[in-house]
Amino acid sequence: MDTGESLAAWLRLTLIPGVGGKTQRKLLNAFGLPEAIFAADRAAIVGVVGDKAASLLLAADNRAGVERALAWSAAPDHELLTLADREYPQALLQITDPPTLLYVRGRIDLLNQPALAIVGSRNPTPQGVNNAERFAAALAEAGLTIASGLALGIDAAAHRGALRASASTVAFIGTGIDRLYPAANQQLALDIAARGTVVSEFPLGAPPAAANFPRRNRLIAGFSRGTLVIEATVDSGSLITARLAAEQGREVFAIPGSIHSPHSRGCHKLIREGAKLVETVQDVLDELTWPLLTATTSASPDDPAPQGSGLLPSMGFDPCSLDELVERSGLTADVVSVMLLHLELDGQVATLPGGRYQRICQA
Repeated sequence: MDTGESLAAWLRLTLIPGVGGKTQRKLLNAFGLPEAIFAADRAAIVGVVGDKAASLLLAADNRAGVERALAWSAAPDHELLTLADREYPQALLQITDPPTLLYVRGRIDLLNQPALAIVGSRNPTPQGVNNAERFAAALAEAGLTIASGLALGIDAAAHRGALRASASTVAFIGTGIDRLYPAANQQLALDIAARGTVVSEFPLGAPPAAANFPRRNRLIAGFSRGTLVIEATVDSGSLITARLAAEQGREVFAIPGSIHSPHSRGCHKLIREGAKLVETVQDVLDELTWPLLTATTSASPDDPAPQGSGLLPSMGFDPCSLDELVERSGLTADVVSVMLLHLELDGQVATLPGGRYQRICQA
């Protein structure tokens, strides 16, 4: 992480209106670090980016914005990461237009952990929300960081599910990091900042402009090994994320649904175009050649059924509560919850109203 005058120069470069990422990278490729750019003479800069960009670069006075960003970064768990920092997400260096600077709040260690994106409709069905939370929790328990965009609906459900697990979650946002959006997800954003990571490439105070969200989507796709779409209409922004993931050589996954539901048509379109059809968490893990971790899903090192089937004898076939299962099995509530999650995703247990569970498999 850069400090002092060097970081101020990075901020000065990125806060010039009209000088975008492509121009910034041209300048960095030509001159090296930002200090060298601002030390160069006008003729040299014109030779790299032309007269208009050179005029913008040399005339801009953004000292107030630089000072504001430096003050923001001085707070606990606030970081500014540049392309030159080793903590910068290495996966984003592989995309064609990596952000020159990132505003980060929370755990920077998650930025270089294996990740999977989960995205989908802002107006999902209850089943879609349930799928997002449970897939996110199980995949995070398997050691994958869950990435999404903090939007209403599937994004928020994926973040909530991942927060229940050990690997946690990263939220890429389409506003300045000091303007958490939408308002309905502000508490969720604070929870993510406390236990996961919130990331923005936009300057402090940037509003939720429509053009920001496709840019955010490219970061979600580029940061992740694959993108799982859970419910999407054919014009959903989630399909943009999926397309960007495919273009960047990442895997694309989709959960199918009813042929009568508009929420399924986007996923069905992706499957027709080559996305992997997903029915279980293991479908995703197998495609990624990622092993399912067993430490939190086994009752003991000798448990031969790490995905939860060892809990079935304690269930019987009558509906029972989580507390009853904890008492019968002798396991902790956390372990039983994870086992129930895997059993439900595998179609062996059903969730009933009132927080009760019922075994639906015979063997």
